[in-house]
Amino acid sequence: MREDVILKSLLNELMLSIPGGTVSMRDDRRNEQWTTVVDSFLLSKFQVTQQLYNKVVNKTPSAFRGAALPVETVSWKETVLFCNKLSEIFDLQVCYTLGEDQDSITFNTEANGYRLPTEAEWQFACQAGTTQIRYGELNEIAWYKENAEGKTHEVGKKKPNAFGLYDMLGNVWEWCSDIYDEEVYGAYRVFRGGGWCDVERSVMATTRRRSHPRSFKIDDLGFRIARNK
Repeated sequence: MREDVILKSLLNELMLSIPGGTVSMRDDRRNEQWTTVVDSFLLSKFQVTQQLYNKVVNKTPSAFRGAALPVETVSWKETVLFCNKLSEIFDLQVCYTLGEDQDSITFNTEANGYRLPTEAEWQFACQAGTTQIRYGELNEIAWYKENAEGKTHEVGKKKPNAFGLYDMLGNVWEWCSDIYDEEVYGAYRVFRGGGWCDVERSVMATTRRRSHPRSFKIDDLGFRIARNK
């Protein structure tokens, strides 16, 4: 069987339909709150695994090795290049365009290819239509400092949320498409969800972090993929 056929079958099983709705966002630094409308979209039920990442870009960057472990130690730029490559394999329109300097990147929100979720999409999907900071008891839904034993774990081993999404909290943080605060932090991008080395108070649907899109990569930060419907 052709490799792209196998990959397409894998992705068809991986992507879940997330309904539209509204989500309440907040920024503690600026003491601001706002509501965002989220259209229905597709989101992967698991964090991108090392197996999938390697199939698409033929790289194994992770500090913890295992086919079913989430890929980590990837920069934001590397994740969007992965999304573009995956889109190209299936003749979809890429969502990210690199500038001539190969550093500036623009995001086409209307493209039909694979992409990172927006921050609002991520939080809405994590909360699964509720306003709760967690979708269950933490030990049952997430790998974090108290139970992870200092490492990542295979995706999908904890309880999913009401949308059928696994590891939305814990295991590895997840890059989102959005710029965090351009006025203060420039091109820094958002990541959400908490990781295997975070304490309980950090592993919440509302926790926001940010870092440099090209240079920052660490062993508790990965991603999951989304698509427009």
